[in-house]
Amino acid sequence: MTVTYEDVTSAAARIGGHVLRTPVLEISPGLFFKLEQLQHSGSFKVRGAFNRILSAGELPPSGVIAASGGNHGLAVAYAARALGVRAEIFVPEVTSPVKVAGLRRLGAEINQIGAIYSEAAEAAAKRAAETGALTVHAYDQPEVVAGQGTTGLELMAQTGGVDTVVVAVGGGGFAAGITVGVGSGPRIVAVEPVLCPTLHEALRAGHPVPVQVSGVGADALGASQVGGVAYDVLSRADVQSVLVSDDAIVAARHALWQEHRLATEHAGAAAYAALLSGAYVPADGERVAVVVCGANTDPATLA
Repeated sequence: MTVTYEDVTSAAARIGGHVLRTPVLEISPGLFFKLEQLQHSGSFKVRGAFNRILSAGELPPSGVIAASGGNHGLAVAYAARALGVRAEIFVPEVTSPVKVAGLRRLGAEINQIGAIYSEAAEAAAKRAAETGALTVHAYDQPEVVAGQGTTGLELMAQTGGVDTVVVAVGGGGFAAGITVGVGSGPRIVAVEPVLCPTLHEALRAGHPVPVQVSGVGADALGASQVGGVAYDVLSRADVQSVLVSDDAIVAARHALWQEHRLATEHAGAAAYAALLSGAYVPADGERVAVVVCGANTDPATLA
């Protein structure tokens, strides 16, 4: 399975009335922030959720089902509520209370099970087989990846084009979608926490491999294996994979708030951490876009 540019443009037409065209800020000459943390439900994930659900045609009475570290579940719950569909969401124990509370507010049926995302995903798959509900995968479905890719279409239109896009990776669906959506021009820098090196290890092995995940970004970037769709796209695109420490992510999150008044969760700051820590150093004159991708956090922790 793969995703084409035409899949992304079709997704844009399909979901356009349901998602926000999030703003881009040029915070210094040639450095742009794409503010996906301002998207409905607090992250880019609604793009893929809407595209998957709207592509499915008539839905079963049992509605939709998803496993998530939190943000994808919030997105599916948001999309389901907007479309009048029942949603059942499985999240692991590591999911932050802020995200669980958000799921409750959106009216989803919540099942908190397993220590990490992969265990919640296993339980969700079993439940979907029992109920016939439509599975909306967090990152490994072409419709989901194409939906996320609409971020790339917007970014290129809003900036007039960039040389490099820096984006965080968990299961890889967002980075893969953006890679397709921006076309063949920009370089993609894929950023992961040192403690969640899913894509990094897959590229080193030559195929997706399971990894141990932990750390401050694990609730959003804690997929234990990169998705097959994402790996197909990202390995062929020759992305640059970089790792950042938890300390660098914490510092980037602090900087986004203190210097730009952008409230993000740790995973949402991971891409910016690559620039601040020197894991990625742009060349002179390079036009760089950093995708700030998630805001589902406790505001009291930002100070």
